[in-house]
Amino acid sequence: MQATVGDRLHVHSRSIGLEERLGEILEVRGNDGHPPYLVRFNDGHEGLVFPGPDCIVEPKGSV
Repeated sequence: MQATVGDRLHVHSRSIGLEERLGEILEVRGNDGHPPYLVRFNDGHEGLVFPGPDCIVEPKGSV
């Protein structure tokens, strides 16, 4: 998985009843666009994310 600042991270729900999460990548801390990513989610929470198989990166400007 590779990303750049400004891309969006979409975390799909792992269980029925849980909401999907969407956030903006603020910082890429890995080499060559690889994780971890500092992400600000729509609810305002910021966190360091090591995306798993339930995540996709949406390039900036594709939404």
